[in-house]
Amino acid sequence: MDGAGLWVVLALLLLVIIALVITVLRLVAARRSDDSAARQAADRLRQESEREADAVRARADSEATALLERAAADADRRAAQLITDAERRATHLTADLEQATAELQRGRSEFEAEVKEQRAELRELRRDHERREGRLADREQRADVDSADLTSRLTSVAAQEAALSERAEELATAEDAHRAELSRIAGLTTEAARAEVLASAEHEARRRAAILSRDIEEAARRNGEAEARKILVGAIQRLASEQTTESVVASVHLPSEDMKGRIIGREGRNIRTFEQVTGVNVLIDDTPATVLLSCFDPVRRETARLTLTELVEDGRIHPARIEEVYARAKDEIAERLLRAADAALAEVGIVDLHPDLLPTLGALKYRTSYGQNVLKHLIETAHVAGLMAAELGLDVALVKRGAFLHDIGKALTHESEGSHALVGAELARRHGEHPDVVHAIEAHHNEVEPRTVEAVLVQAADAISGARPGARREALEAYVQRLERLEEIALSHDGVDKVFAMQAGREVRVMVAPEQVDDIAAQVLAREIVKQVEEELTYPGQIRVTVVRESRATETAR
Repeated sequence: MDGAGLWVVLALLLLVIIALVITVLRLVAARRSDDSAARQAADRLRQESEREADAVRARADSEATALLERAAADADRRAAQLITDAERRATHLTADLEQATAELQRGRSEFEAEVKEQRAELRELRRDHERREGRLADREQRADVDSADLTSRLTSVAAQEAALSERAEELATAEDAHRAELSRIAGLTTEAARAEVLASAEHEARRRAAILSRDIEEAARRNGEAEARKILVGAIQRLASEQTTESVVASVHLPSEDMKGRIIGREGRNIRTFEQVTGVNVLIDDTPATVLLSCFDPVRRETARLTLTELVEDGRIHPARIEEVYARAKDEIAERLLRAADAALAEVGIVDLHPDLLPTLGALKYRTSYGQNVLKHLIETAHVAGLMAAELGLDVALVKRGAFLHDIGKALTHESEGSHALVGAELARRHGEHPDVVHAIEAHHNEVEPRTVEAVLVQAADAISGARPGARREALEAYVQRLERLEEIALSHDGVDKVFAMQAGREVRVMVAPEQVDDIAAQVLAREIVKQVEEELTYPGQIRVTVVRESRATETAR
């Protein structure tokens, strides 16, 4: 491109730049005019807003002032009303306080009067106790008189025995008179006739003595039973041995001595109601903060103990409250019996026992035999019998069941007549137990002759559980010595063939030779053994002596 063309281009560019500058200047001038108009409009709007704001502020101030005045008036009215209500309530509370103070004073005076009455009743009870001691002393004197009467009767029996001895001597003298006649008639020598007459006289004298002694013993038993009962009752009332005290008495601790008066109640109504409802005797003596409950039924005694404990803790003691608490205590004891029975069944492994037997079984938790808990004894016996049955290949479940239930009758012995074995067997029979189980129960003390191996195993397990060292309140050494001495006493008599000490020493079987001991002599032998056992041994409970005389005739057919 030449120089002219370049200048043309530069001129064009300059023109374009000038046009652009002019356009920009026009735009700036237009914008400045628009900004001034906007500022004026904004100023007008600001002034109008300030005027409206001043008007709103004035109205708001007036309304706030009116609201504050109304709120102050309402607050004054409410405060006046609250003050009036508070004054009225204070007046009522003052009246209630005065009334409560008056009632408290009246209650205090009544309580002091009741305490005085209860102290008077306690003094009267103490005097009554002294009178009872006097009557017991009189009974003791009468018992001494009765003992003297029995002694005189024994003396009379001894005199009759002496008369029998004299009669025997007279028979021996008569024998001398008939000796020559017997020798002449029978053709016997003097020595042979003498031996025959002596044997005949001795046999007849023994027979008459046994018959007379039996008649005297029966008469003494008929006449002396009532006297013996009277003596025993008096002795039991006057003396409670250690075992009896542990078995029939429960103690309840009291928070204070004043609680004894509340237990007795006005004119003794509370203690009378308690004894009538529970069937337990309440003994209130000089023992500090303690009341004794006496009853031979351990379940009833435990129910009464729970009842009295709750009454003492609650503090409200009156007849209606006693009946209410006793009902709850009975329900609680029933639950305890069921829990004890379920636990025992679970330990032994029996799951299908009749539900009606559970309360009876649980009652054995509170019963003891020679200091051994009966329910624990049943569990132990079942385990021992099961082990022996397993060794012999027998039905373990059947044997354990019979052993576990063998003493269940001990919970009902005081309610039903008969031994606990027969009572328990009848109970099991009524509730659908297996005949072998029923037989094991009724035969475990030989009231019924055992016919099955299971019954014999139950007997053995019972003896093992009761005779093991520490199970019952008798040392092993003393137990073994007593059994040995029982057999020695029986074997020391003429005509005795064999002796068996059975039922842990509670029964002695004496087998005699039938050719040496007849039926009358067997009765005499049993009585002599019993007398010697009573004189020489010390033992718990009773020992039954059975003399067995058996004659057998055997022939062989060829």
